[in-house]
Amino acid sequence: MLKEFREFALKGNVVDLAIGVVIGAAFGRIVDSLVADIIMPLIGALGGVDFSNYFFGLNSAVTSPVLSEARKQGAVLAYGNFVTIAVNFIIIAFVLFLVVKAINRLKRSKAAEAEAAAPAAPPQDVVLLAEIRDLLKQKQA
Repeated sequence: MLKEFREFALKGNVVDLAIGVVIGAAFGRIVDSLVADIIMPLIGALGGVDFSNYFFGLNSAVTSPVLSEARKQGAVLAYGNFVTIAVNFIIIAFVLFLVVKAINRLKRSKAAEAEAAAPAAPPQDVVLLAEIRDLLKQKQA
């Protein structure tokens, strides 16, 4: 069983997946920072709002206007945090869309290059007509 597990764990696909997960986690942290530290403060400065502190207290004990303090006082519905995470998701989805689009464009250009490099075979009817012509020339000669 240990031998089978080692073979499974060391397959190329598993290693590639592990590398993808690690890079994905690092990319997620970069996007989180982009949203939290750059985009949301800019949106807040433009509109005079800070989404991170938007919440509803779910009981009367919550009186603080700051989310971190309100969470200490009781249950809160932090919809501003949800807005931040939704913006984060939209940015990640858009960046991944651009990456997939670029990869597809590269695949198409490589396929077009390969198609242009290889001489196109003549259509079957042209080949048959050429054979008939050659046979007629042989009979005449």
